[in-house]
Amino acid sequence: MAAIDYQEFEERLQAMKVELESSIARLTEEMEAIVTDDNINDMEDLASLESDSMHHTALLKQQRHELAEVIHALEKLDDSTYGICEESGDTIPIERLRAEPHTRYCLEDARRIGK
Repeated sequence: MAAIDYQEFEERLQAMKVELESSIARLTEEMEAIVTDDNINDMEDLASLESDSMHHTALLKQQRHELAEVIHALEKLDDSTYGICEESGDTIPIERLRAEPHTRYCLEDARRIGK
């Protein structure tokens, strides 16, 4: 098994954090614009705005969750528990960490608990 290059993962996680924060800020601004849109002329416009709002809300929720997971992974780097499965205590394979740097679980446990 390859050794974990913690600096590589810290850099990737920090980049993910910046990207997610930027995306969340942009989505929040877009949602505020949707809420304050005074150009509703008919039911079709209203339906379109409601659809956009629901889409943005779902995306915002998903991105906030992912940001929380990235922050959690960065905290694990700080306390030297990064790369250790939170369920079994086993080492998470580097290939899994490269695919999903903010994962909490090894693949077996992730499948078992549905994460």
